Amino acid sequence: MPLPASLANSLELPVVGSPLFIVSGPELVIAQCKAGIVGSFPALNARPVEKLDEWLTRIESELGEYKAQNPGRKVAPYAVNQICHASNDRLMKDMEICVKHKVPVIITSLRPPVEVVEAAHSYGGVVFHDVINVKHARKAAENGVDGLILVCAGAGGHAGTLSPFALLREVKQWFKGTVLLSGAICDGWGIASALALGADMAYMGTRFIATAEANADPAYKAALVAHAANDIVYSNLFTGVHGNYLGPSIAAAGLDPANLPESDKSKMNFGSGGNMKSKAWRDIWGSGQGIGQIADAPPVAELVARLKAEFADASRDFQERARA
Repeated sequence: MPLPASLANSLELPVVGSPLFIVSGPELVIAQCKAGIVGSFPALNARPVEKLDEWLTRIESELGEYKAQNPGRKVAPYAVNQICHASNDRLMKDMEICVKHKVPVIITSLRPPVEVVEAAHSYGGVVFHDVINVKHARKAAENGVDGLILVCAGAGGHAGTLSPFALLREVKQWFKGTVLLSGAICDGWGIASALALGADMAYMGTRFIATAEANADPAYKAALVAHAANDIVYSNLFTGVHGNYLGPSIAAAGLDPANLPESDKSKMNFGSGGNMKSKAWRDIWGSGQGIGQIADAPPVAELVARLKAEFADASRDFQERARA
């Protein structure tokens, strides 16, 4: 499917920088959009709720000034992630602020509430919903979302276990909206592979934690550079939902990454870790399996330029192989 009108002709690369709890703030989002990819952040990162209005005003102002000063550059729209769970008591207040600012893209997680879809559509915004299986994908489609983010095996943070070869190809049989693919995509070759498989965009998170503009502990960024796929642990202990985490950060919290207990999903908690002194995301670091490809933490503009060159190389290689 062609990209939504709000994205067409405004991207240097078909990439959404996924929303990262704590890590994604205005600095990272603005840098991503200026570089020509969609930048996003969870609404819950802006605390208290009044801060969300300030962040959106800043993002719009700085991007508007940049566009005016660089009329020939592609400047991507931004996105706000809404956690649609009963524990999020500020959801609709945050959506009121998003409607006020006419946020171009709303990313919904956990459930695709009709009221959020209707609110976004009221001003021409689009809604992308993240899913880990076909059941959730069909429910989201029924609720009118414009795109599906397929969170496959290897994705950082909350993630599923299905191969992209299985989930994407099955969803493409019936879903006609925009399809985004997530799961261990850390370079331009991964972006090109996602498109070759049938996705419209790649959804990248972990790679952007290791950038200059990310609001992440320097030790977190250094750990992403230092470790690889075999250091990733899949567990539901920390939030009640299964996700991928950096094993050494779990060990630093005094736990054995190889012997973690199961958590009660009914006690889902996004950011605390129950009775543990260490908190998910702050101390227990989310990470995808693609970190073996991360060797540095450059500015976003430098990284996106690198991704663009790799994407071009990969695309040419795919075409040459197809002609052979």
